[in-house]
Amino acid sequence: MAKAMILAAGQGTRVRPLTKQTPKPMVPILGKPVMEYIIEHLARYGVTDIMVNVAFNHWKIENYFGDGHRFGVNIGYAYEGVREHGEIVPKPLGSAGGMRRIQDFSGFFDETTIVLCGDAIIDLDIKAALFEHKAKEALASVVTLEVPRDQVKNYGIVVAGKDGKVESFQEKPSPEEARSNLASTGIYIFEPAVVDLIPPGKEFDIGSQLFPMLVEKGLPFYAQSRFFNWIDIGRVADYWAVCQRVLRGEIAQMDMPGKEVRPGVWVGLNTSVDWDSVNITGPVYIGSGSCVEKGVTIEGPAWIGHGCRLREGSKVVRSVLFEYTRLGEGAVFDEVVASPVYCVDRHGRTTYQGDETTSLRWGDARA
Repeated sequence: MAKAMILAAGQGTRVRPLTKQTPKPMVPILGKPVMEYIIEHLARYGVTDIMVNVAFNHWKIENYFGDGHRFGVNIGYAYEGVREHGEIVPKPLGSAGGMRRIQDFSGFFDETTIVLCGDAIIDLDIKAALFEHKAKEALASVVTLEVPRDQVKNYGIVVAGKDGKVESFQEKPSPEEARSNLASTGIYIFEPAVVDLIPPGKEFDIGSQLFPMLVEKGLPFYAQSRFFNWIDIGRVADYWAVCQRVLRGEIAQMDMPGKEVRPGVWVGLNTSVDWDSVNITGPVYIGSGSCVEKGVTIEGPAWIGHGCRLREGSKVVRSVLFEYTRLGEGAVFDEVVASPVYCVDRHGRTTYQGDETTSLRWGDARA
């Protein structure tokens, strides 16, 4: 079939504070890390040999996924870092540099390889994508998706000819400058010969360095344009929007955990909810060990992680609360992503616990 490489070494700076303690591929959606959905999707198509390059907080990814056997796959890791003043510090080699390092180490990329970013959920028909790649005798393929003209400024744009052969790239062009509306989805298909073109032992990027090189050399490099769900968590606002879509049940194979106790309301084990006095409109999930006191209002789509406590009269509207978040009495959390330490609104504005200038009262529910 094919092998896979998941890019998971980045720092996820644009999604802070969600990624302050958590690598971006581990950011949860419906309580499951984004990368788990990617691995399950690869396994569905029989892609079972998966290399993951890691750097920041790498042990969180490694401890969770292990060798992959519980997902029906084999996972290997390549740590990217250096020793500075006797300390090991993460230092990513760039998306292409990391692949070259793995290749020089073991020759892992000995057949067609699918390369994916570890921070986007996809339902791409991998079989069809591989078929098109082989049919065109491509050395490299980039999977693209049409985006509205006014959104091209958020993406790497691919300019291709009638036959799909890639002619050039534009990094985040303005709508006026954009010569196409095909966005690169960060999903690539490579033959082993492509990896040999990456210079060894240095930082090298797929999008900004390897691709222009393939174009310059005139190699068989094609853009595939197909329709599929591509859920990219570029910024906090995207994360909030994705959670809303998923909770509304718009994405296939992403189902609510727990038990549905009322239409559109799911709960985990050991929850304490004052059902007679609360006002809950779904879709809402209330995680295990969470306590919802009397007079609380929850307007979905909303996700309440495990161990949360919503004090009397508090209100949660279209929000995500990570585990162990406690809301004060009468607090109103409207269209936010919150943890015991921070609260980010859907536009990315962050307030931290203990900030005197905010009227929000919340904290840690563990004690």
